[in-house]
Amino acid sequence: MKIVHGSPGFGSILTEEQTIKFLTDKKLNLLLGTVDKNSNPFIHPVWFLYENEKLYVETSRTSKKVQNIMSKNTIYFCIDDENLPYMGVRGKALVKVSTDVESNIPIAERIMIKYTGDLKNKVAKMLMSGVEAGKSAILEITPIYYSTWDHSESWKILWIVLFYVKVLFVIFMREKI
Repeated sequence: MKIVHGSPGFGSILTEEQTIKFLTDKKLNLLLGTVDKNSNPFIHPVWFLYENEKLYVETSRTSKKVQNIMSKNTIYFCIDDENLPYMGVRGKALVKVSTDVESNIPIAERIMIKYTGDLKNKVAKMLMSGVEAGKSAILEITPIYYSTWDHSESWKILWIVLFYVKVLFVIFMREKI
């Protein structure tokens, strides 16, 4: 797993273990960047599953994502947590499109369970019916590299600095009175 610092000079890089934990444990959207035949960029928010050093996405066989990937199988992706402390993973990857229903079903089921909690709810049932009918594709995303960032330590330092600025301000104001 190749990991580079996504925010040099600010924050820290995630380790391989932290990157895997972030990709496995967080329930965030993956922003999938593709390019169409006219070189126009498209960003697609999608649910994903991380397993065996790959990212998996379920989507319609006829989606713009699949059309773009069939023309150019290199994509960019970003998964970031907008809540403090800011951290995330982005990267460049190669994608294979699977339309094999039997191999797609178990992957799609794991994605549905991750995001909806089980396979019995309306959303999961509706999406799984498309997979079972052969209307879906699974994107198997193999990252070339990961660019990671973790600003948790930077935020701690900032809060400490702000605390001391406030203390100094209070002391200064008392002396003025």
